[in-house]
Amino acid sequence: MIRPKALTSLSIVFPCYNEEANVATMIEQSVKTAESYGMDYEVVVVDDGSRDRTSEIVKKMAAQNPKVRLVQHEKNQGYGAAVRTALKGAKKDLVFFTDGDNQFHLSDIDKLFSRIDDCDVVAGYRISRQDKWHRRLNGFLWTQGNKVLFQIPVRDVDCAFKLFRRKVLDGLELKSKQLLIHAEVIARLRKRGWRIQEIGIPHYPRTAGKATATGLTRILRTFAETAGLFQDISREKRP
Repeated sequence: MIRPKALTSLSIVFPCYNEEANVATMIEQSVKTAESYGMDYEVVVVDDGSRDRTSEIVKKMAAQNPKVRLVQHEKNQGYGAAVRTALKGAKKDLVFFTDGDNQFHLSDIDKLFSRIDDCDVVAGYRISRQDKWHRRLNGFLWTQGNKVLFQIPVRDVDCAFKLFRRKVLDGLELKSKQLLIHAEVIARLRKRGWRIQEIGIPHYPRTAGKATATGLTRILRTFAETAGLFQDISREKRP
């Protein structure tokens, strides 16, 4: 087990939308992982207007453990909006972000911890991504496009396994409501001069629930957001 100097307290945050089949396991993994390091922690779950029992399950588990906290969007606002709420709601010195679909083992946070003392952000990249071929292809092309547009120094921009020092998120104004959110976070942090490192993370097949962030309407909105972010980043002066 790796215990970096930066690990004084930890926020584990993740968004959910209709993840009733996964959310309890995600919370259990989060609590187990955080408590194994014996430090102050919180688990923040953002329910993005789910229509199933996601929020009910989180409320029940939060009643049993005050370190678990639910933040709800009354209506579905989009994946990016849920990520923004999750990052903004984190209060501890290190902020670990993942998705609520249970496609990572949270114990692999140790890999991120191995790098954080030497940088400000550790971005995971999926080893042997366990998704259908067309999602892998789309992910590769999307990452390459973002690397060209925003000079993003990562090989898997949408990998939902990232660790931040709390200070890099303070005052960070994010705008994306859709899939652009990962690229926006990295692009804005790079523009501000924060140090970013990468490390490989094992990826696992989704065993329950259904991906909802990649519908055609959301993809078209993401492309529209991309044009706006390019203009923002181009105008923004480096501190």
